Amino acid sequence: MLLLAALTPAFSQQTDSRIIVNADQGEHTISRQIYGHFAEHLGRCVYGGFYVGEDNTDIPNTNGIRNDVIKALKELKVPNLRWPGGCFADTYHWKDGIGPKADRPTIVNVWWGGVTEDNSFGTHDFLNMCEMLDAEPYLAANVGSGEVQELIDWVQYVNHGGVSPMSDLRKENGREEPWGVKYWGVGNEAWGCGGNMTPEYYADVYKKYATFMSTWRNEEGIFRIASGASSGDYKWTEVLMQKLPPSLVEGLALHHYSVIDWNNKGPATGFSEEQYFTTMQRALHMEELVTRHSTIMDKYDPDQRIALVVDEWGGWYNVEPGTNPGFLYQQNTMRDAMIAGTTLNIFHNHADRVRMANLAQTINVLQAVLLTDEEKMILTPTYHVMKMYNVHQDAQLLPLTLQNVDYELNGQKLPAISASASKDADGNVHVSLVNIDAKNARTVSLTVRGTEKGSVSGTILQSANLSDHNTFDNPDKIAPKTFRGFQKNGDQLTVTLPPFSVVVLAVE
Repeated sequence: MLLLAALTPAFSQQTDSRIIVNADQGEHTISRQIYGHFAEHLGRCVYGGFYVGEDNTDIPNTNGIRNDVIKALKELKVPNLRWPGGCFADTYHWKDGIGPKADRPTIVNVWWGGVTEDNSFGTHDFLNMCEMLDAEPYLAANVGSGEVQELIDWVQYVNHGGVSPMSDLRKENGREEPWGVKYWGVGNEAWGCGGNMTPEYYADVYKKYATFMSTWRNEEGIFRIASGASSGDYKWTEVLMQKLPPSLVEGLALHHYSVIDWNNKGPATGFSEEQYFTTMQRALHMEELVTRHSTIMDKYDPDQRIALVVDEWGGWYNVEPGTNPGFLYQQNTMRDAMIAGTTLNIFHNHADRVRMANLAQTINVLQAVLLTDEEKMILTPTYHVMKMYNVHQDAQLLPLTLQNVDYELNGQKLPAISASASKDADGNVHVSLVNIDAKNARTVSLTVRGTEKGSVSGTILQSANLSDHNTFDNPDKIAPKTFRGFQKNGDQLTVTLPPFSVVVLAVE
C-alpha cells in the first residue's frame, strides 16, 4: 500500500485537457439552494457546535448561538439549513423543544451515542438562528415514530399568522409573527432508520402526511420533499415517481456518501493513495446517480417540476481516535476539498434537475465546514471550497465541453479534471476547476467564448500533501490564495493546475 508520505516529492506536469465555455448559451440557473447544509442532533454539531447555551460566558454568543459560527457561515452564504436530522428526526417530537427550558423533557438519542438529549435547543432556537444566518430553514418531520397531527401542528405553529391553537401557543412562547418555513422533509431515509419501509408503503404514508400540510406560509405555499433513494436504489425513485401525485410533492431526496467500505471506512488522515482513489471513485459516482435518477424522474415529470434534492452528501471515514464512535467526528483534509469541488461541479452541471442539496454536516460531524474545541473554531478545506464556489449561487449555468485526461492508479482510471462554469448578473464568468490527480500537475487549455469580458483573476486551494488539514494549533495551514498559474492569449487561457488542487477563475 502506497502511503501519501511517499507522494510528496517532485510532481510531474502533463498537458492534457481542453475546455470550451460558451458564455452566450446559458439556459438554466444554478440554484443557491445547492449550497445548503445539515445540522443534526448528532455528536457536537448542535451542542458545542452551533449552541453553547445562554449562560455561557466563556464563548461569545447571542442567545446561546456562537457568534463566530454565525459570522463564518454568513461569509459562506449558507442558503438553507436542514434540521433536526437525519435519523434523529424520526424520533424527535417538536413539542418537547418549546416552552420554558427547565420544563422540557429529556430523551435518549438512540441513534447517536445513546446520550441524553435535554431539548434545550428547539424550534425557536433553530428558526431564530436561521434568521441570524439569512438562511432558509429546512425542517425534517417525524414520520417514523410521529403522527400526522403532530406534523399538522408543527406546520401551523411555525407558519400560521392568524388565530389558531398552535399560533396562540407560539405567541405564548414569545414569538408573535410566524417564521414562514418553506422547506419540509416528510420523513428521512424511510428505507432505513426512518422505518425500514418498502417504497410502495412509504408512498402511501407520504401521501397521507403531505395531504394535510396546509399552505399557511404564503402564496408560494410550502415545498414538500419526499424521502428518496439511497445511492443507486433506482427502484425507490421509480416507485415514488409512479405513485406520488405531482400536486403533493415538490422535491425528491437522494442520499449518497463517499465511503470506501461501510465495514471499514478508513482513516480521515494518514490514508493511502489507494484509499484516496477509492474515495474519489465513490464521489465521482454522483454523476451517474444524478443522471440515472434524473432520467427516471424525466419519464414521469418531463417538465422537471419536481426537484432532485441531494440533502445528504459528503465523505465518511472512521472517527478520530479516542472520540465517541457515535459522534462521527472526523478531520477534514485536501481529500475532502476534492470531494467538495467535484461534487458541486456535478450539481452545477445538472442544475436543470438538482435544485437543492445539503452537505453532511455543518460542524464537528462528517465532512464539516467548521470544527470547534471549546472557544476555538477552525475553517476546514471544505469550507474554503464552498466559499470559493459561492460565486456560482443563482448564476446562469454555462455549457462547456471538456476533453479530459485520466488519473490512473493500479490499472484503474478516473477523469482527472472536473469543471463547471457560470455567468453572474453582471456578466462576469466564473470557471471552477479541480485536478484530483494525486501526483501530476495538469495543464488545461481553456477557451471562453461569447463574452466581451477579458480581465482574468483566480483563487486556488492547494497543499503539499493530500492528508494535510487545519488544526487548532495551525488553523491556517490550508487557505485560499491568489492563483497566477495561467497565461492569456486572446480568448484562450493556458491554466496549470497543481496536483489535488481547486481553482476558481473569474473573467470580468
